[in-house]
Amino acid sequence: MKNETHPEYRKVVFLDTSSDYKFLSGSTKTSEETIEWEDGNTYPLIRVEISSASHPFYTGKQKADKVGGRVDRFKKKYNLK
Repeated sequence: MKNETHPEYRKVVFLDTSSDYKFLSGSTKTSEETIEWEDGNTYPLIRVEISSASHPFYTGKQKADKVGGRVDRFKKKYNLK
């Protein structure tokens, strides 16, 4: 592996701005902002708009598609039960 080709991989804190949920993970992203984490260390802070704490799929607030499949539409179209 060549030197200075790959970005530095380090621990960063991701902050979900819609729910104020924070988590520590490894990343190559950089940021001028820093935050002190629960372990007392300071890490770069990366702000994200959505995470598992606010995404509808993970929170259970996902809207289900109420439209039936082909068979249901056919039956409805021809008043079959």
